[in-house]
Amino acid sequence: MRTHLDCFPCFLRQSLIALRLGTEDESLQQSILKSTLEDIRRADTSKPPAYTTTFIHRRIRQMLGKDPFKGIKSEYNRLALDLYPSLKNLTEKSPDPLWMSTRLAIAGNVIDFGIFTSVDIEGTISRAVNSQMAVDDFREFKDAVSSTGEILYLADNAGEIVFDRILAETLIGMGKNVRAVVKGGPVINDATMEDAEESGLTNVCEVIDNGSDAVGTIPGWTSPAFQETFKNARLVISKGQGNFETLTGAGKKIFFLFQSKCDVVSKELGLRKGSMLLKKS
Repeated sequence: MRTHLDCFPCFLRQSLIALRLGTEDESLQQSILKSTLEDIRRADTSKPPAYTTTFIHRRIRQMLGKDPFKGIKSEYNRLALDLYPSLKNLTEKSPDPLWMSTRLAIAGNVIDFGIFTSVDIEGTISRAVNSQMAVDDFREFKDAVSSTGEILYLADNAGEIVFDRILAETLIGMGKNVRAVVKGGPVINDATMEDAEESGLTNVCEVIDNGSDAVGTIPGWTSPAFQETFKNARLVISKGQGNFETLTGAGKKIFFLFQSKCDVVSKELGLRKGSMLLKKS
């Protein structure tokens, strides 16, 4: 993907969401927001929007002196854990637990406070379970899972990571070795090792970090250890729109599980905004 003109107002809107979470000081908000205009001015439109978004959020954290999303990340980890027993029960009672846990993992992708200021988790779960998805490559996904013993799972957001835990548990129950990946440092409300621990994912499977604080997964910005792991992975499950933006065309067997949350991505896909996808690379 490349950055479109429609991305530019979105950069500002996302910045304002972060600043309002990080401080009530309007003069500081204004000062930092104006500073992000330099990152927006220098945006490389040949690259995915995630590149510019990464620079913007690095600046915001530096100027605030803290991670503005830390509190809301923990809050939604707790809220998602409250839902965990009912979601787990729903999965275990399903005729096809892989189908159900995959749908729930996609539903969990609605938890994204870099884009939304509020989310309807339960409504999204109902829609994921009861409605047809815009792109549904589940048959190919199931075949790919059946034919490999090891799966690399790229997590996306805090809160959502509890939904990922359910899919990981389902895959492990099928005899698969799952290695989950989180960010190496805070960026927006993306999951880090702290979130993996809070969600209980570290008790379920091996969790590593990618050594990066970038939005999505930009391989050249990740650690050498992760790059080697990614290179050798036979099957990758990729959560979230940011990972889709940065890994499309990576030449790997990747299944993207996400919701198209912006007009630009939706237009690129030829879909309506808010569409749910299980899309093979």
